[in-house]
Amino acid sequence: MSDLKLYSPAESFSADAHIKSLDEYRSEYDRSIADPDAFWAEKASEYHWFKKWDKVREYNYDVRKGPVSIKWFEGGQTNIAYNCLDRHLDTRGNQTAIIWEGNEPGEQREISYNELHQEVSKFSNVLKSRGVKKGRSGFHLSANDS
Repeated sequence: MSDLKLYSPAESFSADAHIKSLDEYRSEYDRSIADPDAFWAEKASEYHWFKKWDKVREYNYDVRKGPVSIKWFEGGQTNIAYNCLDRHLDTRGNQTAIIWEGNEPGEQREISYNELHQEVSKFSNVLKSRGVKKGRSGFHLSANDS
């Protein structure tokens, strides 16, 4: 038999956290279940959209009605690279975007948003030189292990 122990984070850590308490987490979770479309529309609005979506989600979970499927933010257009990097250049350009730590003690590097943007732009040019064009997916996520 094991005893369940709860270890709370330091108050200074929680004060700066996106979700500051277990109660706040539960409240957010309950909202996501009670009205998922409103909840996810609110979360999505925290990002930049070049074109706002027409519908938050369209789904079918009932195999008797056809293939199981879900579509999110249909009709919307956004860009993950823009949201992760470009939109922060004006306000956070010299701030640290990535803290990289290697396998050896002391092997580390801090990369600013400006430096990261420069490196991403270089790699973007490599992809362009290999025929990758705007509007194409540069990677594919698969649920298969093979």
